Amino acid sequence: MTEFEEKIGYVFKNPAYLENALTHSSYANEKGCRDNERLEFLGDSVLSIIVSEYLYKALRDDSEGDLSKIRASLVCEHGLFELSKKIQLSKYIHLGKGEEHTGGRTRPSVVSDAFEALLAAIFLDSDFVTAKKWLLSLMHDELIAASHQKNLGDYKTMLQEHTQKGNRGRVTYSLIAENGPDHNKRFECAVLIDGKAVANGVGSSKKDAEQNAAKNALSAYEKL
Repeated sequence: MTEFEEKIGYVFKNPAYLENALTHSSYANEKGCRDNERLEFLGDSVLSIIVSEYLYKALRDDSEGDLSKIRASLVCEHGLFELSKKIQLSKYIHLGKGEEHTGGRTRPSVVSDAFEALLAAIFLDSDFVTAKKWLLSLMHDELIAASHQKNLGDYKTMLQEHTQKGNRGRVTYSLIAENGPDHNKRFECAVLIDGKAVANGVGSSKKDAEQNAAKNALSAYEKL
């Protein structure tokens, strides 16, 4: 845990908060300890208020709709998963054997939930100001980008605009597969241009899968 504290730049006064934040339910079920779901619940709200306040002050001329859209792109599962890579969070999550063997350490839903739990742990171990400072420092580049690009992370809108400019055709999405139990669904969607599949994407919801499919389609176009 000392190594991880060095990576995140925060030393816990009460290490139990950190241990709890990194404990996935699969591990908790095996070991008989508390999982990080309650912390995740709290962290979701702390994350939302910090990002909302930043955007409210930074983007003074933007409408409520634009602010909500930008915030959603920053705090969505994919956004938090990418942000977590900066601190190598997935490496330190405590997983049960089954979850470990089925790729839980690279599953966006698992890692993003742990990130929210970690934020809540820092908040409880210190105070709101400290948690805010920590988060804004980590998200600095993403927040600056968001201030200049309203459709940040909204790859479906970006793809739609891209195809319209290039007269490439009509964009549609199709659900290919839906797997897993109700509490941990995995969706796979394809994005089609004039009925022709150009890329696939996966996610823990149909919406996330479509966004990732659009992102992959944009990446493919950039390579052409």
